[in-house]
Amino acid sequence: MAGGKQTPRQKMINLMYLVFIAMMALNMSKEVLTAFGLMNEKFEEANKVMAEGTNRVLFDGLQIKAQDEPEKYGKAFERAEKVQALSNEFYGYLESLKKDATKGFEVDPETNKLPFEQMDKGQNIDYGWFEKAGLSAKGKEIIARFAKYRNDFKAIVADDAKFQIFQQNIDKKFNTNPVKNKDNQEIEYLDYHFKGYPAVSSLAYLSSLQNDVRTLENEAYNLFLGNSLKQAASMKNYQAMVIPDKAVYYQGEAIKYKVVLGRYDNSTVPTSVVVNGVTIPKDRIKAGQVEGSSVASGLGEHKFTGKFTFMEEGKPVVVDILNSNYVVVSRPSSATISADKMNVVYAGLDNPISITVEGITSDKVSAQTSSGTLKKVGNGKYMLTPSGGREVVITATGTMPDGKAITSKQKFRVKPIPRPQATIRGVADAKGSANNLKISDIGAMMEDFDFDVKLRVTEYVIFFPGMGSERVSGGGKMPASAQSKVDRLKPGDKVTITSMKVKIDGVNLPIKEASAATFTLQ
Repeated sequence: MAGGKQTPRQKMINLMYLVFIAMMALNMSKEVLTAFGLMNEKFEEANKVMAEGTNRVLFDGLQIKAQDEPEKYGKAFERAEKVQALSNEFYGYLESLKKDATKGFEVDPETNKLPFEQMDKGQNIDYGWFEKAGLSAKGKEIIARFAKYRNDFKAIVADDAKFQIFQQNIDKKFNTNPVKNKDNQEIEYLDYHFKGYPAVSSLAYLSSLQNDVRTLENEAYNLFLGNSLKQAASMKNYQAMVIPDKAVYYQGEAIKYKVVLGRYDNSTVPTSVVVNGVTIPKDRIKAGQVEGSSVASGLGEHKFTGKFTFMEEGKPVVVDILNSNYVVVSRPSSATISADKMNVVYAGLDNPISITVEGITSDKVSAQTSSGTLKKVGNGKYMLTPSGGREVVITATGTMPDGKAITSKQKFRVKPIPRPQATIRGVADAKGSANNLKISDIGAMMEDFDFDVKLRVTEYVIFFPGMGSERVSGGGKMPASAQSKVDRLKPGDKVTITSMKVKIDGVNLPIKEASAATFTLQ
């Protein structure tokens, strides 16, 4: 049927999916983040066209054939109905996962676009899908839903041997087995593809998975219609693709890539291949793919262009290489070290610190402090606890993919914990009756302090006008001896809390005496 042909837009998506494979670290340049955002938009647009266009036409055509020839196409249409329902359900589930990537980001009402340049962190996924021991309950649910989709899809065509290759394709596209990294170490599927990546890259990857859902749906309909042999017979239905080993490169870094067809096997061998004006030697053309290399130069986005040439029925068939892109970025020259709450750090307290190096993942960054302790608590997140002194120096070192190291130092002023404020009934200057004073709590607080600390009063002195003072141990309500003095006060008298000693739970450093508090009788 005419509806079985793919549009240029749909062919382009096959390219974009493979180019997307490599994603960079937490902190990328705005250009790279925008590139991922634009890639996501292309996927979403193509997914919509495929669902409402090609797949809809194929499904409707199969329904018509089932009505006209029920014996031949009746069961095929029953399979198609199950495939459609399963595809829509799993597509919707992937859409729900995309909300984890976009949570906290608002669509610009003028451009109707997400703020891609701000989506450089993936904390919603990092803290939602993973936990210290591995996958969270949400992460385990995702793996289970992938398995259910694979199993349910294969069950639809499990009773016919001619669909065996198609079942293998289902497993291949949605395989969630551990992935080997460049060090040949096995990394869990979700960890390898999502953990520590920017929200915008995770968003684009989920859109690419949605494209896989629509592509499998399309392939199933074609199989049910009997179009698969016809499609495989002509090279005109193939799309050439350049697959770089990653999507972003430092300036001057070597680029390694492969050029392949969308569907290729040992019989798919081109007669010639030209990439960016350079003819690839024939000894580097094997099993329908070409191995090549070049050098990354010139910052910004670049395109692979070229042609695959095949012989079909004695005539050359040319397949263009279209829309295969990569991005070149500058090598980082320094680390970024910043205090999360303020420009200074406080002695004895856990001060949150962010340490990142542009273009380098957090597992390749180490940091040390000149005094006190510095503990890593997450991706690029640390807790600095200065022991004292006037300043502390943090040294951060990042190791780039080529083994070169970048080291930076940052000084922070160390300040003592500020003087607390004594309080009566939660305020520094209270008013009320004698009975109110007797039942009021005596405590302390930190005014305009960004840290959440727990203060504990150990002792204070209370002055009564005309009756002298009394030293009290601990906080809370004043003792009976002090309350008896309150009964002798008259309106207008002012009681003062002074010489208050305070401790902060978990902090061994001495704290200044709290500022005085007063209570005026009315």
